[in-house]
Amino acid sequence: MVQKYQSPVRIYKYPFELVMAAYEKRFPTCPQIPVFLGSEVLRESRSADGAVHVVERSCRLRVEAPRLLRKIAGVEHVVFVQRNVLNWRERTLLIEAHNETFANRVVVNENCSYTVHPENEEWTCFEQSASLDIRSFFGFESALEKIAMKQYTANVKRGKEVIEHYLNELISQGTSHIPRWTPAPVREEDARSQAGPRDPGSLEVDGPIGAPGPAPEVVVTDGDKLDADYIERCLGHLTPMQESCLIQLRHWLQETHKGKIPKDEHILRFLRARDFHLDKAREMLRLSLSWRKQHQVDFLLQTWRPPALLEEFYAGGWHYQDIDGRPLYILRLGHMDTKGLMKAVGEEALLKHVLSVNEEGQKRCEGNTKQFGRPISSWTCLVDLEGLNMRHLWRPGVKALLRMIEVVEDNYPETLGRLLIVRAPRVFPVLWTLISPFINENTRQKFLIYSGSNYQGPGGLVDYLDKEVIPDFLGGECVCNVPEGGLVPKSLYLTEEEQEHTDQLRQWRETYQSASVLRGAPHEVAVEILEGESVITWDFDILRGDVVFSLYHSKQVPKPGPQEPGARAGGQLTDKGWVLGVDYSRVEAPLVCREGESIQGSHVTRWPGTYLLQWQMHSPPGNVACSIPGVEDVLTALHSPGPKCKLLYYYEVLASEDFRGSMSSLESCTSGFSQLSVTTSSSSGQSHSSPLVSR
Repeated sequence: MVQKYQSPVRIYKYPFELVMAAYEKRFPTCPQIPVFLGSEVLRESRSADGAVHVVERSCRLRVEAPRLLRKIAGVEHVVFVQRNVLNWRERTLLIEAHNETFANRVVVNENCSYTVHPENEEWTCFEQSASLDIRSFFGFESALEKIAMKQYTANVKRGKEVIEHYLNELISQGTSHIPRWTPAPVREEDARSQAGPRDPGSLEVDGPIGAPGPAPEVVVTDGDKLDADYIERCLGHLTPMQESCLIQLRHWLQETHKGKIPKDEHILRFLRARDFHLDKAREMLRLSLSWRKQHQVDFLLQTWRPPALLEEFYAGGWHYQDIDGRPLYILRLGHMDTKGLMKAVGEEALLKHVLSVNEEGQKRCEGNTKQFGRPISSWTCLVDLEGLNMRHLWRPGVKALLRMIEVVEDNYPETLGRLLIVRAPRVFPVLWTLISPFINENTRQKFLIYSGSNYQGPGGLVDYLDKEVIPDFLGGECVCNVPEGGLVPKSLYLTEEEQEHTDQLRQWRETYQSASVLRGAPHEVAVEILEGESVITWDFDILRGDVVFSLYHSKQVPKPGPQEPGARAGGQLTDKGWVLGVDYSRVEAPLVCREGESIQGSHVTRWPGTYLLQWQMHSPPGNVACSIPGVEDVLTALHSPGPKCKLLYYYEVLASEDFRGSMSSLESCTSGFSQLSVTTSSSSGQSHSSPLVSR
């Protein structure tokens, strides 16, 4: 594979003639570049008027590689041939170099140019490109490639420093100006002698050189180029190879993309997301640009106006900036009725609103870059989880959240600088286990999570936010205008016809299973748990009647009931002869669920075995069943007329390994979350469920 390097335009704020005088000081040796052992001139020629000077040199470079590799290669230095074409009339220096050592195994080509700045003729631009093609090298191709690229990029940076060193040396010696070249008058007899026969081997030239060999691949500096000062000022410090990747990806866009070219900050985010792997970043950016065009995202801030309901109940908004100048977005997720919002505006409207937040975030980063005079390419998000409970684990809501995470990760990479999560409750580890596998590892490393009041004091929010901007609801002095959220009234929900139109109902029905509960005939679901500390989660809606929900544990595998032979998730599964406290045990207190309610809950298991989720019809006080009904009760209920309860339910098991892994990842966040994780782990066997009216 051919490795390529392309530098940005580096600008010396000195005239071309002075820069050339500094450049010549590098030869024949240069103590400031230790790997450069020396050089000798092979050929040299000048044009008749002295405007063009051609020099061909042989340069020796020390090999900085492991001793074993040098021993196998049998060399301590390598030889490069450099050909310089200096044109005083045009004020350009074009440099072409290639390797002679191992030329049949390794091909190195380099092209450089010094030119006058297009907007200031007293400044000089420098540009550099190179390619490396390792065809074979004694089985050490990969190692050699890494060593060569590392050494080359180190020398790129050193080369600029050397020119600046010699410029300063010239100025300190009193040479701060060198007159520009002007043609000397040519006498008549000189002109006749120059017109005579020439030596065919001579390299003398009469004008701009058309010398042997391919012309150097140099692109003239123009407005589409990136200069190094701009990169440092507006994009931040980049290594030479990172600069090269940015320039190559930008050039690819200019050649292939028909629409609006993304801003450099945006292109750089994709490179960072793929660790500056050019091909991977190019593919990620290509897919994102196609997505933006398909959904008209470039016009979102001009066309999207959130419904009044979202503005009132979506508990999120922008709030000044963090201590590093990043725009600060506050989300009071615990106060937000995600289920109600989805039922009132639909998933697509919520997604569009999230996208508009990300678009606005990029715009604010640009504004803060100008305001603070330093590169700011990401924002900080402060998430308050006070009020978070099992209601937020409503499965369609979790699925919508995962979809939003996927869209944002794919199209807004590296836009999140830091995520501060405060007042995380005990239920948070369950939500984290569900969503963390879908969050990029680079993004997860930016999470800081605090439980309880750990966000207060040293090590808390004051390390990341100025005291003057900490919101009042977190103990600060700043009034925060972010909406407080709250429950969305049912009267604002979309009608079933509107939900059918958005395909929402079909998606929700595919998530849930339906069940009927008769008097004396409960509905039961058996869940096999192979190891302790797994998490059983449930989510159900009571459509008709009142039911009692319970959770049991048994070491025995229940036999199917008479109505549904072989069923593992439905009907009565338990045996009449089972005795509570002997054959099975209750691990969750009975929970009375009323018609119209929506219940979400979870249970961290203590032991392996079979767990039974049971829904049975609610009896008046004093008649609540305290054990599992027998087969005769079921048969009687099925043959007797009476009321029937209906429900939709969903359950999921989070494997012990996944749950423990998510706890470990939480504890790895620099935060006070370890206290919360201990609390959660020690609460195994206790429910995290909370009965809430269906929203």
